[in-house]
Amino acid sequence: MGISLGSTAIYWILFIGIALVSWLVQANLQRKFKKYSQVRSFSGLTGREVALKMLYENGITDVQVTSTSGMLTDHYNPATKTVNLSEGVYSSNSVMAAAVAAHECGHAIQHARAYAPLTLRSKLVPAVSYASSFMTWVLLAGMLLLSWTGNSTVLLIGIILFSLTTLFAFVTLPVEIDASRRALKWLEQSGMTSGSTHAAATDALKAAAYTYVVAALSSLATLIYYIMVYLGGRK
Repeated sequence: MGISLGSTAIYWILFIGIALVSWLVQANLQRKFKKYSQVRSFSGLTGREVALKMLYENGITDVQVTSTSGMLTDHYNPATKTVNLSEGVYSSNSVMAAAVAAHECGHAIQHARAYAPLTLRSKLVPAVSYASSFMTWVLLAGMLLLSWTGNSTVLLIGIILFSLTTLFAFVTLPVEIDASRRALKWLEQSGMTSGSTHAAATDALKAAAYTYVVAALSSLATLIYYIMVYLGGRK
């Protein structure tokens, strides 16, 4: 009964490995952001102007484009129908700003077209938010109870809660990839990017996509670890 040394070793290997990969991916994204923020887009339009143009050309007139503080804080809010662009994107005419603005508008288009993965993700938000609020404490209590008493019930509840966040991470993948696909297609067809600037936009959005891939795989690896501990403790 209890948590084996083998499980503990696996946990630390996973933790260190995931932390390292996440750091590398985030560092790469920040490097790309800085690099392409210094490259003027082919059209010369600001992030705000790119967003407004993409929304208009896709027949979307009920979505607002706003500025939000911070770096890499860009997001689309389906509840308020707003494309929120960070300060470095909103007023910049860089290729990075164009790519990010178009990507967020890709989410607005998904919303307008009732894109299934986005609809599913939106439906999962309340459950994931609820689970995340106390999931860590349930898992901690479950691990302690398993180690001290051999009771695995609380840990199982924690695993179920954690599985919701893992599901959310994997549902997010097609949502983000599709938004980038829509963005890159429109940027090229509308003449916002051309040649080297389109290649730069593609590279930038790929770097951003890797963060979601790592997040999903990290969540899955952690979930598998907890399942292994649960199964090992029940022997």
